[in-house]
Amino acid sequence: MSGHTSYKKLREEVRSRPGAEERMSRYRQQLAAELSLADLRRARAFTQKQLAEALEMAQPGVSRVEHQTDLYLSTLRSYVEALGGQLQLLAVFPDATVVISKLGELEDEATEEREPATA
Repeated sequence: MSGHTSYKKLREEVRSRPGAEERMSRYRQQLAAELSLADLRRARAFTQKQLAEALEMAQPGVSRVEHQTDLYLSTLRSYVEALGGQLQLLAVFPDATVVISKLGELEDEATEEREPATA
């Protein structure tokens, strides 16, 4: 077959170019950073039913969360934790990236303030 180049040979050519590994790493990071919640769930090998059980909700609730465009941070945190991860929030500026911390602590404090004290 004339003009045919094997995938293996093409892959080796691309990988041998200067800076190829850095570019591939950057592409992988971008791809990972741009997953939807449903894509993230599938990448972690969970079905909506399995995730619903972990979140103690019905499967349609997981679907609803995955299709929402505006979520509470607590909902997003629960979703990520049910997948075995940890949610981190970053503020990205042109000159710096800052980790927003104490979100969990703030949520726990707010919950404690709303709950009546038990004696």
